Amino acid sequence: MSTHLPEHIRARIDAVLDAVDADLRARYPGQGDRVQPVHTAYVAADRATADTPANWGAAALELLHRHADFLVGLDVTGSLPAVQRRLTDQPIQDLRIDFEDGYGFRSDEEEDTAAIAAGKALASWADQPGAPASYGVRTKGLAAGERRRALRTLELVLDGAGGVLPGFVFTVPKIRAAEQVSAIVDLCSGLERGHGLPDHTLRFELQIESPQAIVAPDGTAPIARMISLAAGRCSALHFGTYDYTAACGIAATDQALDHPAADHAKAVMQVAAAQTGVWICDGSTQIVPDADPEAAFANHHRLVERALRRGYYQGWDMHPGHLITRWLATYDFFRTATAVAVPRLQAYLDRRSGGVVDEPATAEALSTTVLRGLHCAATSESELLDRAPELTSEVLAALAARRTPPQESR
Repeated sequence: MSTHLPEHIRARIDAVLDAVDADLRARYPGQGDRVQPVHTAYVAADRATADTPANWGAAALELLHRHADFLVGLDVTGSLPAVQRRLTDQPIQDLRIDFEDGYGFRSDEEEDTAAIAAGKALASWADQPGAPASYGVRTKGLAAGERRRALRTLELVLDGAGGVLPGFVFTVPKIRAAEQVSAIVDLCSGLERGHGLPDHTLRFELQIESPQAIVAPDGTAPIARMISLAAGRCSALHFGTYDYTAACGIAATDQALDHPAADHAKAVMQVAAAQTGVWICDGSTQIVPDADPEAAFANHHRLVERALRRGYYQGWDMHPGHLITRWLATYDFFRTATAVAVPRLQAYLDRRSGGVVDEPATAEALSTTVLRGLHCAATSESELLDRAPELTSEVLAALAARRTPPQESR
């Protein structure tokens, strides 16, 4: 091919753009193979035991049976029997033992004892059938009055657990500045060296519950820098509903997951974490199914469904009753979304419109949605293949990664 572009100019362009490509690949590796849980249950450290997952499941089942007639009215896809099976087999996917707001300030002796007990509880879950697939602790924050206690608690939890368990992660609350993340990375490295662990064994989550984490003093949005400074150790960003809205001056009666101030913060988190492989986790609601269970069920179901439609696929659960509406809304969402996605993906593979002309980016989104539904068991691969025999997991994974689907699977 003839060209008037001098070769040294072409080489200069390639050198600049190859460096850009490499940097973008490093910063935005994509979702990867990790499977995001649908929720994180929080249990205060003085109430967490080896039996906590089973006790939450039993309490949730009792509430489901007591209010079954009402819950059927929330069920749009006939998912309630599947939710009942989930609450029996594995009610909690992800669990944090809380040493922060849910636990409060105790004497050092009391928290030392609780931290060792928490580690032992985590270790017991690792061997339990139906126990959470991932788990950990939320420590106190990094402010001057709390950080020594936070570091000691984390060390004692690891001692009680006998080391870093598979699936272990710790959550750091009240992050306000990107430089705090560098300190957390140093903490992880130090603990790994001190315990003789391989590099990058420890991973953490950042809890975004301060306006300064959304807009820094210089007007920048610091979350993207936080993710970069985490050096691949940050697994998720968790939103703190009540600290954040309170700090924004929202009246207590209006503090909620769906307040516009909360929506803005989560949108910033979502954009900053996009394509980095860092998950976004929605916050919690303080309305629990105690005084008025059916009103609480309806509220939580609405909030979970709303979050899913906005692309927040994980959220906090603070009460066993939240498990019912978490799983019900999640199953309904992905079953409905899969019913829409499958014929469009089949038409995309067949290179026909089917009434909608989808681009590769949309095929990626459709495939990712179907895979999420499979991962959380809202639907099964056999059900999917009954609808579209070509849509194997391998084909879906290829479309989600914008690769050419394997011909042998088709």
